Amino acid sequence: MSGVSFMEKLLDGVGVEWKAFGEVAKVQRGASPRPIAKYITEDESGVPWIKIGDTSSGLKYVKKTAQKITPEGAKQSRILKEGDFILSNSMSFGRPYILGISGAIHDGWASISDFSKKLNSDYLYHYLSSHNVQNYWLSKINSGSVSNLNADLIKALPIPIPCPENPKKSLEIQAEIVRILDTFTELTAELTAELTARKKQYQYYRDKLLSFEEGEVEWKALGEVCDFKNGFAFKSNLFRDTGLPIVRITNINGSSVDLTDVKCFDPSDYKENTQSYLVRSGDILIAMSGATTGKIGSFTSTEAAYLNQRVGKFIPVEGLLNNRYLYHLLLSKTKEIYVLAGGGAQPNLSSKALMDKILIPIPYSDSPVKSIAEQKRIADILDKLDTLINSISEGLPREIELRQKQYEYYRDLLLSFPRPDAEKTVSQT
Repeated sequence: MSGVSFMEKLLDGVGVEWKAFGEVAKVQRGASPRPIAKYITEDESGVPWIKIGDTSSGLKYVKKTAQKITPEGAKQSRILKEGDFILSNSMSFGRPYILGISGAIHDGWASISDFSKKLNSDYLYHYLSSHNVQNYWLSKINSGSVSNLNADLIKALPIPIPCPENPKKSLEIQAEIVRILDTFTELTAELTAELTARKKQYQYYRDKLLSFEEGEVEWKALGEVCDFKNGFAFKSNLFRDTGLPIVRITNINGSSVDLTDVKCFDPSDYKENTQSYLVRSGDILIAMSGATTGKIGSFTSTEAAYLNQRVGKFIPVEGLLNNRYLYHLLLSKTKEIYVLAGGGAQPNLSSKALMDKILIPIPYSDSPVKSIAEQKRIADILDKLDTLINSISEGLPREIELRQKQYEYYRDLLLSFPRPDAEKTVSQT
């Protein structure tokens, strides 16, 4: 698809007018009644109260909220209607969400309403999600003149309106752009739903394969069949952007080790021998403290890395414990491990407690060869499902990533309208 020729055909000679957002929509800051505790209710007649946690799924619509307030309290706030927008003004600057419920109040957000005569809501969603607009917000925030996404800044955002002199034709053009872009988002949504189903399937088979009847296995403390290595206290003031990568607790995502945001070190900065903290492909790691406590990560990079403090590495005893069997077992025990760490706001996992108190089922414990063969059989089945679910080089996550990039490419292409005055509009990047 040629973006220029398509847009020329779609516009069919009509112009595009850039309007300040505040001219075509009502932009307001959120407000909640005070004291809010007085008005929180669990009654079904309550008014939904949108907070940051209600948008954590990253979906297009906000269709339910964790809390409600009484109708009396809602009168002290601003009530939105279904189809209105909210914009994040702190975390994830400018991330748009469409209200998918009838009537709600919002706190700490900017709301956008009363735009339907000029703008198709889905057209507006795609535009606000575009890289041009996101970069525009960031350029304003980073300029030093403003510290957050305030209402005045949102009102000044330039919005492209095709064929402004003919509202009916304008909305038809917008609807056609939406139709094209929605084909990409619908496919991504289908793949995401399939991924969710596969995750449930994996958990079902994992729990089924790792559930044993009395007498089928011997339960051993993890420390009886596995060694453990704690990480090294690399100094944050010696972190480098290049060098040997360090695996920190933030790199462990619950199934793998993500080195997208990685710190490095130079061995010459340390007197200690750091080689014993080496991590190789296939190693199983665990976060020992912080918000990621108990999360497991299988290290799959071909590039070696090194264990940071509060990251542990499991070393199965050869001939007694299969590495991938251990991986799936640990994934099934993350809640148990988190409780062992104390839970709460500041969980902290002791390697001794982990190795002494976490029990591992060993099939055919009286026959090591037979035991390893059975462990491998179970691990191979679960590995196939795990690859489909978690692999970033193959399987559904990779397909979803590619479809998302395809959508973003065509979104930015289709929404790049001619600009008569570049200085007064969203800057291109």
